[in-house]
Amino acid sequence: MKTSADPVRDYLSAVEREASALPADRRQELLADLAEHIEVTRAERPDAAIGAVLAELGDPRTIAATALAEAGIGATGAPARSGAGAPARRGKVHPLVPLLMLTLPFLVATFLPDIPAAQFCSTLFRVIGAVLLCTSVHWAAVQKTTGVLLAAVLPTVAISIWIWSSDAPAGDTPALLANLATVALLTGTAAWLWRARRA
Repeated sequence: MKTSADPVRDYLSAVEREASALPADRRQELLADLAEHIEVTRAERPDAAIGAVLAELGDPRTIAATALAEAGIGATGAPARSGAGAPARRGKVHPLVPLLMLTLPFLVATFLPDIPAAQFCSTLFRVIGAVLLCTSVHWAAVQKTTGVLLAAVLPTVAISIWIWSSDAPAGDTPALLANLATVALLTGTAAWLWRARRA
């Protein structure tokens, strides 16, 4: 029996072939999401066999059928008459979970600034939230990148500069304004991601 030298490429080719009725941009977005998911999973679990990672994603035909159903296209390439009974692509984690994990821990850390455990847990939960966002099926790659930059990277960099900079204004009022601006940024980003999510 012939074994492929690149099972990931074969898997993605199979999905592309099965989803050939999708518009080109939707098909490429689907393939990019799958490739990104495979890459993240392999980075998180380097000891996992590639076959197991691909098996977790599911059969290429099922993935293609789900994508076609979401696009309102029947198996023959014709528009579907009804979305009733069409399988929906579901994530293992509800889309609200990463958004809350990126937002709420900052509030806890803000109200408990002198407790190192609160700061550590806030950072840990926000990192987990960013990972969950990046591995979610509910957003496109661009939305995931933008969400992580706005909700995790930018606030962390700004806070680090504030803490370590000798030019940061002293007093409670500037710190309060900075915290309010960060909360507004996190809330706005979470709201945008919630509206932009896939069902």
